[in-house]
Amino acid sequence: MAPTLDIEIQNRTQSNQVIAYVTGRALEHGNHVCFIQADGKTPYFPESPSQICSPVPKDCAIKLGAPGTSTTVTIPQLAGGRIWFSIDKELTFFLNPGPAIVEPSISNASDPNINVLWDFCEFTFANNQIYANISYVDFVSLSVALTLIPQDGTPQKVLGLRANGFAHICTGLEDQSLIDANNWHKLVFESNREKLRCLSPNNAIVISGGNLFKGYYDPYVYEVWGKYNRTHLEVDTQAQWSKLMAKVASNKLEFPDIGSFAKPPTQDIFSCSTGPFVSNVGALGPLTARISAALNRPTLHNEYVHPNDEKVSDYYKHPITNHYARLVHEANLDGRGYAFPYDDVSGGEGC
Repeated sequence: MAPTLDIEIQNRTQSNQVIAYVTGRALEHGNHVCFIQADGKTPYFPESPSQICSPVPKDCAIKLGAPGTSTTVTIPQLAGGRIWFSIDKELTFFLNPGPAIVEPSISNASDPNINVLWDFCEFTFANNQIYANISYVDFVSLSVALTLIPQDGTPQKVLGLRANGFAHICTGLEDQSLIDANNWHKLVFESNREKLRCLSPNNAIVISGGNLFKGYYDPYVYEVWGKYNRTHLEVDTQAQWSKLMAKVASNKLEFPDIGSFAKPPTQDIFSCSTGPFVSNVGALGPLTARISAALNRPTLHNEYVHPNDEKVSDYYKHPITNHYARLVHEANLDGRGYAFPYDDVSGGEGC
């Protein structure tokens, strides 16, 4: 079993001050929280502090080279790992008793990193295998791309945003607010007139105390519930439960002997995990994934066996849709992107 893995980090920005951080849980140290120190190779296993939000006593800011240069970082086996990137300013991490790492937050206005340009990618390195991905579920900001070069086989790539991808998302959200008079422009977070990130609708709603997008999805939900009051919906769980049939009864989407889904309000559709989507017991897990994905895209009103007969080209065509997810996909070089919690649901074409 390989004890360490070398990761080459390349600075493709135009900044001479790009800083990386690596955090995770060290599998060979009892899942203890871990930083990689500023030299890019020495693990740091912090002790539990006596107070919350205690400073991190070691320098864990890995300074990358000039634009176009690469820096090699060596990591031990880590689960729940993240590689963080900030531009022009270092990030601030804290420690809580446990110990636990207090990570930068985009939803806490008092976080010391709130006005810093930063992003991250996620990974787990265990048992000679690496799992890594970029995610836009919480927000989108920097363009982060990944390339895995295996010892045998073809390199695998996650291409990330186009050069103008972030600007495309910001402009698209602002334009969409003019089209449908909704709160899309409020997803764009600025500091000192610089656009730093676009929040996902779910995070923006949480931060606003539930005051954004009220009732936005209601007309579409009524359309869907009205349709399946007259005819059956068929959902392929793509698991041991196979295909399950449902129909609206007593204002709920009923799957006999399985469970039911009440009409979800907008916040629950964006979150995919609250209200009628809170239970993941048994078949309700894959049903929640497929129904919430079909509402976000939205394709649940179409004459399909969900998700088998869906086509990527049909996503986001209804005027009531998750425009954040639509724009994220448009802005990525390969058209992909994980823009809401179940964006990996697919009928075989990919997402």
